[in-house]
Amino acid sequence: MRSHTPWASILLCAVLLAAGGHARAEEKYPTKPITLIVPGPPGGGTDTLARQLAQVVEPILGVRLVVENKPGAGGAIGTTDVTQARPDGYTLGFIFNGVLTTLPNTRKVQYTENDYVPIAQIGYGSYVMCVAPSFPADTAKQFLDELRKNPGKYTYGDDGVGNTMQLAAERIFQKFGIKETAVPFGGAGETARNFLGGHIDIYGGSLPPILPQVAAGKAKCLLLSSAADNPSVPQASGLKALGVPELDTGLWWGMIGPKGLPAPIVATLYEAFRKGAETPQVKQALATIGAEPVVRDPAQMKTLIDHESADLGQVAKQIGLAK
Repeated sequence: MRSHTPWASILLCAVLLAAGGHARAEEKYPTKPITLIVPGPPGGGTDTLARQLAQVVEPILGVRLVVENKPGAGGAIGTTDVTQARPDGYTLGFIFNGVLTTLPNTRKVQYTENDYVPIAQIGYGSYVMCVAPSFPADTAKQFLDELRKNPGKYTYGDDGVGNTMQLAAERIFQKFGIKETAVPFGGAGETARNFLGGHIDIYGGSLPPILPQVAAGKAKCLLLSSAADNPSVPQASGLKALGVPELDTGLWWGMIGPKGLPAPIVATLYEAFRKGAETPQVKQALATIGAEPVVRDPAQMKTLIDHESADLGQVAKQIGLAK
């Protein structure tokens, strides 16, 4: 009698093969281009860094990384789009820290810390406060003493009401008993132009727009918002030198994905961007904007977000800017 395989066995084998193939397909990532949403305009520091990273990470992942700028609402629009994307690893956000740790404390945004997953912190910089060469101070201590002795005399520019630069400045000012007037602008570039035009007394913002003015002798930078000093502005002191390193409020960048992003995909992306951050190209890109290649893994990045959000939320409440 000729043997034959029962139809039930054939169907079972087909199901098992299909399931195995499907599992292998899910394990392979990525297989198509990845979109990196940048919640800021083209040409800004975050955009420039994102594009440099994309260039060096593409060969590591083996797919194209397409940078898509979605500015608006201080970065909230692009960040919202990331949190609402499918959690398949093909839409990610390359963000600056303010959209995660400042905006949710000072504005109504359409996302919370439960709507995204951290992937990797990539770099760390600082905000800086600079004055005209004629300003009666040449060190951070003299600068703070001058402000304390003259409450309300000086104005400082920042990157918008309730944004990170203002909270960083007020965090320091509260500690040293200083009261000065914040003047909001649409970004560090606009702040720099108004500072150079004499419309404000103190530049407050990121380093890139002001470094050329320092080199030209049109500004001197005296105080950093970070604990550490920064070699780009050797005359400025970090907060550790002033005895208050706990007030550190930096400017940093990182990768996030939507809630539900599978852990294996997070691990793959972290490893790829960690390697990218260690390349000479990215180190140079960071140095150009006065930053350094500090890398944190997802768990470390989440801890940083939680602590920074709590600290800045407290400052926002104290100065009446909490949402």
